[in-house]
Amino acid sequence: MKSRLDAVEERIHRAVERCGRSRARITLIAVTKIFPASVILEAYALGLRDFGENYVQEFQGKSAEVSQLPGARFHLIGHLQSNKSKIASEFFDVIQTVDTAKLAQRLDAGGKTLDVFLEVKLSPEDSKSGVLPSELPSLIDAVKHCPRLRLTGLMTMPPWCDDAEPTRPYFRRLRELADEHGLTALSMGMSHDFEVAIEEGATHIRVGTALFGRRKKP
Repeated sequence: MKSRLDAVEERIHRAVERCGRSRARITLIAVTKIFPASVILEAYALGLRDFGENYVQEFQGKSAEVSQLPGARFHLIGHLQSNKSKIASEFFDVIQTVDTAKLAQRLDAGGKTLDVFLEVKLSPEDSKSGVLPSELPSLIDAVKHCPRLRLTGLMTMPPWCDDAEPTRPYFRRLRELADEHGLTALSMGMSHDFEVAIEEGATHIRVGTALFGRRKKP
């Protein structure tokens, strides 16, 4: 894992140098879905502090082993059904996939202060979730009326492509939407395309395979 982390860091540094940004402005989120808690502990020992999980119940099973790590922050980056919002608010520090006012209100009712990103649907694929750009203003307003939610920024998932370059217009569009609404954080980019995301303004990149290898589903 150390050599993989070094390689990812080298890629990040090259990307920020190309576009004149600071490494300190990029949060590396280690995506640990499917992997056991021991992988989170190993990554933490190497200095990683932000971890991304896709499934509420899966992380619930790991949380006892990792919840007391000083400075660790756990991000839910998978789609969240509103009926699981109470459990999610208990176990996560950041919810990156808020896409409806109903979900925001349920998270707010959980009683815990949370950082949230709004997931924006820019891809035409039916499998992708998120609020449409035209509906973003009303969702932002709804979240601002939730006192326990801190609106951090926007998140998106572009269509999958082996080549990173075709994802650039999606990242650029998310940055434009953030600028329009006065938001500064952008969660975008994964193992295969995070350099392009950084060039287009990403502040949070979600990296799993490049750090931990291919996942083997149980």
